[in-house]
Amino acid sequence: MDALLPAEGEPVARAMDKLECGQLDPDEFYCLVLSILGCHRTRTHFPAIVRCLKGKEPALYMELMGLHTDYWNKQSTDIKVQSFDTDFELAIARSLQEQNNLAEKQSELSSVSKISFADVAKKSSRRNNTVFLSSSENTTFCNNERTLQMPPKTNSHQITREKTCIINSYCGQPEPEDCVTCLHSEEDIFHVKSPAPRQNKAKQSRRSRRKKNSTLARGQVSMRPVMVWFRRDLRLHDNPALVGALELGVPIIPVFLWSIKEESGENFTQATGGATKYWLHHALVQLNQSLVQKFGSHIVFRETHSCAKELLSLVQETGADTVIVNAVYEPWLNKRDDLISETLRSQEVKFTKCHSYCLHEPNSVNTEGVGLRGIGSVTHFMSCCKRNHPAPIGVPLDAPGCLPTPSSWPESADMERLNLAKMPHRKDGTVIDWAATIRKSWDFSEDGAYRCLVNFLEDGIKHYEKESGRTDKPYTSHISPYLHFGQISPRTVLQEAYFTKKNVPKFLRKLAWRDLAYWLLVLFPHMPSEPIRPAYKNQRWNNDKNHLKAWQKGLTGYPLVDAAMRELWLTGWMNNYARHVVASFLVAYLHIHWIHGYRWFQDTLVDADVAINAMMWQNGGMSGLDHWNFVMHPVDSALTCDPNGSYVRKWCPELAGLPDEYIHKPWKCAPSQLRRAGQDYPHRIVQDLEERREQSLKDVVEARQKHPEYLDKVSGCDMVPIPDQLLALTLGCTNGDDEVVKNQTGCFLLPVITRKEFKYKTLKPDAKDNPYNTVLKGYVSRKRDETIAYMNERHFTASTINEGAQRYDRIERTVRLMEDLPQPTDGQNKSRRTKRYDPFSVIPSSYLHLAN
Repeated sequence: MDALLPAEGEPVARAMDKLECGQLDPDEFYCLVLSILGCHRTRTHFPAIVRCLKGKEPALYMELMGLHTDYWNKQSTDIKVQSFDTDFELAIARSLQEQNNLAEKQSELSSVSKISFADVAKKSSRRNNTVFLSSSENTTFCNNERTLQMPPKTNSHQITREKTCIINSYCGQPEPEDCVTCLHSEEDIFHVKSPAPRQNKAKQSRRSRRKKNSTLARGQVSMRPVMVWFRRDLRLHDNPALVGALELGVPIIPVFLWSIKEESGENFTQATGGATKYWLHHALVQLNQSLVQKFGSHIVFRETHSCAKELLSLVQETGADTVIVNAVYEPWLNKRDDLISETLRSQEVKFTKCHSYCLHEPNSVNTEGVGLRGIGSVTHFMSCCKRNHPAPIGVPLDAPGCLPTPSSWPESADMERLNLAKMPHRKDGTVIDWAATIRKSWDFSEDGAYRCLVNFLEDGIKHYEKESGRTDKPYTSHISPYLHFGQISPRTVLQEAYFTKKNVPKFLRKLAWRDLAYWLLVLFPHMPSEPIRPAYKNQRWNNDKNHLKAWQKGLTGYPLVDAAMRELWLTGWMNNYARHVVASFLVAYLHIHWIHGYRWFQDTLVDADVAINAMMWQNGGMSGLDHWNFVMHPVDSALTCDPNGSYVRKWCPELAGLPDEYIHKPWKCAPSQLRRAGQDYPHRIVQDLEERREQSLKDVVEARQKHPEYLDKVSGCDMVPIPDQLLALTLGCTNGDDEVVKNQTGCFLLPVITRKEFKYKTLKPDAKDNPYNTVLKGYVSRKRDETIAYMNERHFTASTINEGAQRYDRIERTVRLMEDLPQPTDGQNKSRRTKRYDPFSVIPSSYLHLAN
């Protein structure tokens, strides 16, 4: 306050003392400073005046600076309203100053009775969008163009909310309906009509206008808290709901509601499995500890059968008038949010949803100008996002510096009552701790999520583009569970990936896959429970429970499949490439319905996501929009993901003693070698993989032939019903490029991508050949040194190719020697591609005899 004049510093210092003692509210203090210093000096000196509160009262300091910032932002953006609001604020400020002066002189003023909002909210005239002011004398508000008179002894009247709300006019606080009005017990309530905004700027000086403004007594305002409902946004950084609550400048009550019935979903959805609930328990513990340590706040936990009723109960208990959440996009949760919004709106409580779970909000993506051809593929989805320009992604938000807390907290349940991390017991009473390895493998905190991302971007990202399928190397990010529970936002991942300044299109494409999954779930709500392609609903499947159990426990006799399933059970996670392998094995070779695989993944994955899992299993089960055009062989795929067998040796220790050539096919190993390994490994549950796959193809063809109405007669592709809301927009802008067929039931059917081998087998069901066989033999083209060395030593064809390359090198070296040219710099015994314009890549005909 050194920069203030003596006549200004003393009253401001007294007001500061009263503010710290609780005799003045922050908004009253700001009005007093505004009336004492004037407009220009308040804008210049107010931050310095309240800087002393930054260390001892950070919450109060943040609230005051919020008032100051919001007031001047409003003044600069709305000139018309500014003219009236400025005059009205000055009247309020002068009234507050005179009221305090009169109180110090013990003048005769009517006592003000404080009424809590929880008691009078339903009785007040907020339903009519009004706010009440009290006065003890006739009040006249004057300006250049109009006069507002407040006659005494008038019955209850209203003040319209657009212009006369005290809070709204000079700060970013809640609207009049959120304010507590305090009335004189013996005075009437006066009605002030809001004047129209001035057409011209005020020409009088601030001092001359201040002389014409008479005093207007204002009742005390009580801040109603806001509730932030944490769901799958368990973080402080880049949390729009939390930032939105802070902008209101009122106390914040973090809550977490758990309703197992509402979260689980419908039919076979199984949205909450054991592993995800265990992760959720520890993530909530970490978030609650962060709130306690940083802000002195905490989460209010409640277990309920109805989140709508529980929120309503909390609103009545705390007096909160706003509930802010970050949106989730599962269809059954959207229906619940709509019900909650209607319930709270009936009680005049705002329910605000913020977007942060995906990069693009699913409802904002449409196919206008792109069409429906290729729908379900990530390329089509990215084209829709690029052409139609959904809402901008934006940049991550900073974590809050402080968190205002309420004076009284509602009752909170113990986290153990939520039963999120409940362990089963044996008959003798001992606990079965199935999550011991999960606890050792993961850091459940928000900081752990960021460290995991940073470590990957510093080291693993350089291998990810070509080596992401390696199960024996740490070349993947491991951030999927953190993304699922919102401990790190996709915007943060995107920004940090861009900051690395590395070309990582494959990694960024995974974020697009994630958004695509939620877009499809919104369009096809039944995706987790039934095939999208109607022709596959009645497909015949194998119901052998022993095969399913062997697959779940990792006892199939195929080392790569067993290692992946054991890793899943122990750690709650597996590599994406391994997920493709085990899914192909279950569907294509064991011929078990993909829903069983989906439900097992939902129960055992710590990153179990309904949208992503359902999309993957639909595509792997041949009934998705973009079903896989490949089948992963359980043995040949090991050439790509585990060429040396180190991954199998880690999770299948009974095979650790086998040599590399038998590690992925122990059935070819001599019995003596198996005995020397010292462990028993299960026999293969399926002996002839080709026979089982051929039977699977026959069942697919049979299902397609039973439903010719879902087959396109021209192309032979499957046809899928398209949702009306997607079709309506597309048909108006595609110019007929997409052929849409309407069947007898009135549904619009669109031909979608279909495997060539399905179409071939449907046309020629008795054919024994299959020229479009989609079984992959490993991605040899990725040129890993150890894989090439393995094939050169043990594969005749590869050895022959290698010998031809060496012969070509010898010929080229001889030619260069005879022409007196420098020798190539490439290493010996390695095939080398030379540029087309290199004259030495062609051997002259006169030297061809040297090759003999």
